[in-house]
Amino acid sequence: MVILNLTIFSLLTVTLCFRLNSVVRAKLEKKILAYQKAKREEERLTAESLALERESSRLKRGLDETVELYEITREISKFLEQDKVFAVFKEKIKKYLKLQDCRFLKAPEDLLDFSDWTIFPLQIGKKSLGSLAVKGLKEKDVEKFQILAQQFLLGLKRAVLYQNVQEMATLDSLTHVFTRRYWFQRCNEELERSRKFNYNLTCLMIDVDRFKNFNDTYGHLVGDVILVAVARVVKENIREIDLLGKYGGEEFCVILSETDVQDAQFGAERIRQALQDTSVQAYDEILKVTISIGIAGFPNDSQDLTGLVDKADQALYRAKETGRNRVCVFQLTANS
Repeated sequence: MVILNLTIFSLLTVTLCFRLNSVVRAKLEKKILAYQKAKREEERLTAESLALERESSRLKRGLDETVELYEITREISKFLEQDKVFAVFKEKIKKYLKLQDCRFLKAPEDLLDFSDWTIFPLQIGKKSLGSLAVKGLKEKDVEKFQILAQQFLLGLKRAVLYQNVQEMATLDSLTHVFTRRYWFQRCNEELERSRKFNYNLTCLMIDVDRFKNFNDTYGHLVGDVILVAVARVVKENIREIDLLGKYGGEEFCVILSETDVQDAQFGAERIRQALQDTSVQAYDEILKVTISIGIAGFPNDSQDLTGLVDKADQALYRAKETGRNRVCVFQLTANS
């Protein structure tokens, strides 16, 4: 009986052990599976986190590059002079892309000296505005430079348009000398400078002799050629600091800075003689053209520009009345 009981107890014990072992094994396997799942999830999340970090870093670099491109574009857009636009562009681009050098080539022949540089043509439609020559540009930066070159091109276009508008407002479209309005503006500034520093200043009033006859005989197109030729000869015989403007139909005015009447006479005579010695070719016609010049000086003849021009005009009238093709200086008379 005892042996039977021991046998039964042993069987029960073994059965219980197997049962417990099975339960423990099942729970352990379940925990292992849960751990492996958690591990895989952790690895997935870690990979996603790294991917997000890489994407964030890429986006940040892209944002930084976009901001940098915007800043360069903004700086370029501040200026309306071509040389200044390029100076700002060059300064920023060399710092941004670590270039060795960058040049703005306005003339096609300049390209011959830059054969070993990278050349980027600047073109709007069919019109060429020159080229950018770059030294030390890395392959990875080519696309960035092309984007910036387009921004420079837009800035350059704005500068060209601004210059054209300025020229239309300040220069006579035919003779390319100052318009009457702008000439008066500049001359008033020069007169005030002369007054401040006690300088002499002289006004020349120039008129083309018998201009109406040329127009009536040969037509207005020939008359235009004559005006262009007169303006060219006058410009060739005055200084950079002197101010030449178109006053009326065939009249020009010149302000000679820091010049007294005596010296102005020599200058006026040089202009008159130069035109007299010039043959003007107008289409099929070769013409001899002369001018008459009246002179008045600041401060002796007038204290303001309007009066100075009026006095020079009176001297011009006397030159016309006394035979044309001559220089006359304003002289105070009872009627003056």
